[in-house]
Amino acid sequence: MKTLLRLFSVAGIGLLAGNALAQTDSPYKVLDTAQLMGNGGIDYVYADNDARRVYVPRGSNTFVFGLDDHKFIGAITNIGGHGVAIDTATHHGFSSSGQIGMFDTETMQKIKSIEVKGRPDGILLEPLTDRIFIFSHQDPSITVIDPKDGTVVGTVDVGGAMEQAQSDGQGKLYVDVEDQKKIAVVDVKTLKVITKYDLGDGAGEPGGLALDVKNHVLFAMCANPSVCVVVNADTGKVLTTLPIGSGTDGAVFNPSTMEAFSSQRDGTLTVIKESSPTSFAVEQTVPTKTGCKTLSLDTKNNRIVLICTERMPQAAGATPAAETNAPPGQRRGGGRGGPGNLDVLWVGR
Repeated sequence: MKTLLRLFSVAGIGLLAGNALAQTDSPYKVLDTAQLMGNGGIDYVYADNDARRVYVPRGSNTFVFGLDDHKFIGAITNIGGHGVAIDTATHHGFSSSGQIGMFDTETMQKIKSIEVKGRPDGILLEPLTDRIFIFSHQDPSITVIDPKDGTVVGTVDVGGAMEQAQSDGQGKLYVDVEDQKKIAVVDVKTLKVITKYDLGDGAGEPGGLALDVKNHVLFAMCANPSVCVVVNADTGKVLTTLPIGSGTDGAVFNPSTMEAFSSQRDGTLTVIKESSPTSFAVEQTVPTKTGCKTLSLDTKNNRIVLICTERMPQAAGATPAAETNAPPGQRRGGGRGGPGNLDVLWVGR
């Protein structure tokens, strides 16, 4: 009997190991889609991994979905913009637009609007300082907000158009300078620019940025041409350049799988495998939906969350609807406006 039990135990372990290997080797695919009718353009999506929620600003509202069950939870009204950042300690959320919207994550009610200068786009909770960093396409390049009360505590003039940013959690912030084809390195304590890394002649305009914190590797996802420039975060040395899909505007790195992801407007998700700090390759190109150009990471389930919109069919000869309900300072092209579905996609293995 003991022998049989040992055999069953070994077989069970082998079966579990085989299943884990199969899951690791299986390709990524769209696992589920949530849809919600509405109006207005979109830009960034934010997965709050602590509270297990997904935030999507659209038009003049921010829509909230369950990160695990994918169900629509509700809307934060009169707060829209480009992207969202959440401070878990204070239960305060912020949305980047011409006026920064501050809200309570528990009641899902607006607290106030915060006046800032520039043209806010990206937004990030910087973990070392526990402050909200807002990235603009005009000076001041970066505006810093205390999440406790929403006061502006500082600004940084970097020069150029800021896009996505990443923090190493140890004092350095990296941010795409789209129109200069560079990555700016900022000291989050002194709010001073340390340096700028040139992405080289083969680079395009960086819109997405991912960071492998452990190995100090940056992944700058570029358009025109559509490439990923892999950079040493300590020295700025370009390690390699890889092809990606067309129309990137977002990137994430998953340290659990050692993969960087780039979402593209052409309806693809590029997966780049980091085999070592100096070895990188395109692992897969995942079909998604046209317009799904930004993304966020579900760290619990190792899944990617993407968003896009689908316009309602129009009668022959009808004039296409313009983007509506765009908050002040929001650029056109962040996502198709007018009436239609908001699609939230979950991609995984």
